[in-house]
Amino acid sequence: MRIRLPRWAAVTGVLAVLAGAGTWTAAASDDPPPVHRADQVLAMDGARIDTSYFTAGDGDGDEGAGGRRPAVLLGHGFGGSKEDVRAQAEALAREGYAVLTWSARGFGRSTGRIGLNDPAHEVKDVSRLLDWLAKRPEVRLDKAGDPRVGVSGSSYGGAISLLAAGYDPRVDAIAPQITYWNLADALFPDGVFKKLWAGIFFSTGTTAPAAAPSRPDTEDQGPGTGEQQGAEAGERQGAGAGEQPEGDAGGSEGANRRAAARAAAAAAGVTADPAACGRFQDVLCEMYERVAVSGTPDAAARRLLEARSPSAVGDRIKVPALIVQGKSDSLFPLSHADAMAKAIRANGAPVAVDWTVGGHDGGDRETARVEQRITHWFDRYLKGDGAADTGPAFRTSRTGGVDSTDGQAQLRGATADRYPGLRDGAREIPLTGPGAPFRNPAGGTPPAISSVPGLGGGLSQLSSFGVGGLSLDFPGQHTRFDSAPLGEPLRITGSPTVRVSVSSDGGDAVLFGKVYDVGPDGRQQVLPAQLVTPVRVEGSGTAASGRTGPGSGRTGTAASGKAGADSGAASGRTGTGSDKASGRARTVELTLPAIDHEVEAGHRLRLVLAATDLGYASPATPANYTVTLAGGGLSVPTAPGVHGQAAVLPWWVWGMPAGGAVVAAVLLLTARRRTAAPAPDPALAAVPLTITGLTKRYAGSADVRYAVHELSFRVEKGQVLGLLGPNGAGKTTTLRMLMGLITPDAGEIRVFGHAIRPGAPVLSRVGAFVEGAGFLPHLSGRENLELYWQATGRPAEDSRMDEALEIAGLGDALARAVRTYSQGMRQRLAIAQAMLGLPDLLILDEPTNGLDPPQIREMRDVMIRYAAGGRTVIVSSHLLSEVEQSCTHLVVMDRGRLVQAGPVAEITGGSDTLLVTTDGEVDEAVAGKVAALPGIGSAVPTEGGLLVRLDGGTTPAALIAELVRLDVPLTGVGPHRRLEDAFLTLIGGGGSA
Repeated sequence: MRIRLPRWAAVTGVLAVLAGAGTWTAAASDDPPPVHRADQVLAMDGARIDTSYFTAGDGDGDEGAGGRRPAVLLGHGFGGSKEDVRAQAEALAREGYAVLTWSARGFGRSTGRIGLNDPAHEVKDVSRLLDWLAKRPEVRLDKAGDPRVGVSGSSYGGAISLLAAGYDPRVDAIAPQITYWNLADALFPDGVFKKLWAGIFFSTGTTAPAAAPSRPDTEDQGPGTGEQQGAEAGERQGAGAGEQPEGDAGGSEGANRRAAARAAAAAAGVTADPAACGRFQDVLCEMYERVAVSGTPDAAARRLLEARSPSAVGDRIKVPALIVQGKSDSLFPLSHADAMAKAIRANGAPVAVDWTVGGHDGGDRETARVEQRITHWFDRYLKGDGAADTGPAFRTSRTGGVDSTDGQAQLRGATADRYPGLRDGAREIPLTGPGAPFRNPAGGTPPAISSVPGLGGGLSQLSSFGVGGLSLDFPGQHTRFDSAPLGEPLRITGSPTVRVSVSSDGGDAVLFGKVYDVGPDGRQQVLPAQLVTPVRVEGSGTAASGRTGPGSGRTGTAASGKAGADSGAASGRTGTGSDKASGRARTVELTLPAIDHEVEAGHRLRLVLAATDLGYASPATPANYTVTLAGGGLSVPTAPGVHGQAAVLPWWVWGMPAGGAVVAAVLLLTARRRTAAPAPDPALAAVPLTITGLTKRYAGSADVRYAVHELSFRVEKGQVLGLLGPNGAGKTTTLRMLMGLITPDAGEIRVFGHAIRPGAPVLSRVGAFVEGAGFLPHLSGRENLELYWQATGRPAEDSRMDEALEIAGLGDALARAVRTYSQGMRQRLAIAQAMLGLPDLLILDEPTNGLDPPQIREMRDVMIRYAAGGRTVIVSSHLLSEVEQSCTHLVVMDRGRLVQAGPVAEITGGSDTLLVTTDGEVDEAVAGKVAALPGIGSAVPTEGGLLVRLDGGTTPAALIAELVRLDVPLTGVGPHRRLEDAFLTLIGGGGSA
């Protein structure tokens, strides 16, 4: 039984459903509570700290805690200020927290000297902020003077959250992000100076000191003015008030330390310029300049940074910790998160680890997801909400393709119910290679390239799609070992290791280890996350004495013995080397960068050991290195307990098909029954195209004119037909109707006698190229074409690919990745795609867009060759000169109507300008005599003759008689008109071609 409803009824019903859904959504959502912000400046031990305090709602807070709410401290990254975390602070305030943000010493509007989270200053500042929170009437207390508080922050702010938990027992939960465990291991990994990142750090802080903050308005100060708050904070210094930090004025102990540091710097030939230290403490400035000049970190530099690192108090951090670390991070790699997770878990505290795809090198930090997880973490451990979902014990984000709507990488999570560490599920991959000697160049130049700070993140995301990055290893400066092609996919999650024997004909060897994912052809290689591990192999040189020291294979050098083995997690080695051959060779186990990367079946792993790297300081003295495998192969962790999650589908993925089904049902119930397609016309079976009375006007258009009106023409085999017309002539509409994309209002189109309807089988004999085609950049040209043909579902032997490619003329370029193609090659590849199966009718819309003159000529030859085989080409173009040279026939349209159709020569004929060809060149004197003849408008010499324009007073026959009389060596006379002249004449001189 068919139900016939008026179309307006169906539309009204759909609108009613949508309106109802919108009303329900609006009614179900509440406006977020307003957030109140109060700015204060607090005086703290010689500095003024700029703070902001955020609360929301009516202040009732947690009813179960007497109307009070937990508090959160949010720190910022190095070089930033409290304004960087304002949005997160406001979001947490709306979730029922009292949030305090501050600009650390030397940043934003805060004064003081940068101490790299000096326990005597920056860490003590946090304790004073906790004192201030404990006096707020809306903050929940665990006991007098002890607020219920969590601390979070990224990078510099992440380290202060760890340090605060280690130094102040009042901290109840932390959520550090992309930060360090041991700053000495971060900047001096395994005794190698990370010069690029260290330079960025110190150049950021050595600019002019920040201006003192102005006194804030009293309107939003909360209880007391900034000066009053500072006075209160000063009174709370207690026993620590008399302590003086390294690098700041006051205190005999600090003065002695500064004097010793300056003496060491002077002995090394380095004296820090106070003006150049900017906002840094002098002792830090002197340390950096000393190491930067020598290129090698010393024991004093390590001790200084270790004392200011969370690893120094690792055994005191006993609070729930959500550790978020970035996989695209050559500054603070995943090994730092591993070290902090192991130390805090060993203290008995809950720990969760979350690896994001971004990091200090760039990439997606997944800010919204991470901040939501931090909120849930604090809900559980600050509010005591047992129902809060804190997420899995371990999560890593992985790319899962590209979102076609915005071109962004799609992320999905892989999780485990326990943190696997960096060596879980290790399996050995055999390696082979000659271990050829290589050389450290003089001055360490040119250096190999792995990661460039700020760029690695974007490049590492490309590696997820199999696209090579910026990595570069110079010949003669590295050695490599390869695995056999993998028989199945391999997911590496953690740090690979390998044992090698190293020798040098100079001093200690400094090597840079990395693992590449190498494609089947052996040429395309990807460096996962653009990461490299440096290692200083002491005792490997001819003058080596087998000594040990910083970076000599130890597992860690924790300050005061507090950090234990975890502080060395960022080191390049995990085992102690052993001397061989009287100190000339040393066997070490290299711990390579921690990654989360899938290697496809058929790919191989390549271990590269290079003598230089752009981000690090290499020995300036040239030396020859020899590295051989010391038994076994590459041990790669697979973390078998980590399982990928199904991608969460956005609502529109399931909503749009459901909506489409509803719309289809409505159309089936309300639309008029379409008439059956007309039967094929046997008389037109050999005619590629006939168009009869074609008419189309778009419904609802403000323009009352027809897009196409009563258009009729016919195209025969072997023709190259040019479809011409100014903008708005109806060319594109005609082509869309020809390809079955839209339905005409009247008239019909027949291809080889078959009427065109959407999905008509005869369209398989039509190939089309409209405004370019999309290709996968990492695949070769041939692979793209094969993938396209597979998508058609037709047999591979029907593709006629070799014939289409011969016509397109791409040659050896077919084996290269499409990303290396020029614009002209991409256009020819797109036309080759349209020619697959060698369709009898080929439609090309603006095929020469974006091409240079040589490429345009190549495209013209492609079209002519294709039609020469007895097929038909229809081309729409604005380049009239190219149409004139490549087309045999023309159809000229204007305002939707046919103006003229026929051979090119016929349309360009009938001009009042004649071309007089002569035997030899015509000089200016003869041309002047011809121009002076009666009835002649002008006579201009041209190559091979004259261009003569008649003004109506004479005839071509009379002109020929006069030319003979003037002894002009005449060989021929004929009409001369360019297609452009004819085109403008036909359309009345208006419009644009």
